Amino acid sequence: MAEDTKSDKAGEPLFDVLIPPGVPRSIIKEVIQKFDVQLVERKERMTFANMEGDARNLLAFRGKHEAVEQVEKYMIQKLKEFIEK
Repeated sequence: MAEDTKSDKAGEPLFDVLIPPGVPRSIIKEVIQKFDVQLVERKERMTFANMEGDARNLLAFRGKHEAVEQVEKYMIQKLKEFIEK
C-alpha cells in the first residue's frame, strides 16, 4: 500500500493498493462494489528482469487508509480462493 498525493474533499490523504497483473475482472468488480474505493490507473516503475526502469500503467484501488487495508486483505483471500479452484 502506498500513499498517493491525492486527498479527499475533507483533505484526508488517500492510499493506493496496486492490483497485480492477472487479477480476474470479477474480483476487481467485487472489490469496487463491496468497499469505498475507486479504480484508478497509476504509473509505476518496474524493477525486475529485463524491465528495469520501464514505467507501466497499472490499476490500483484508491481510498482511505482503513478501506484500502481491508481491500488488500480481501483481494489476497479472493485470489487464493480463485487459484485453489
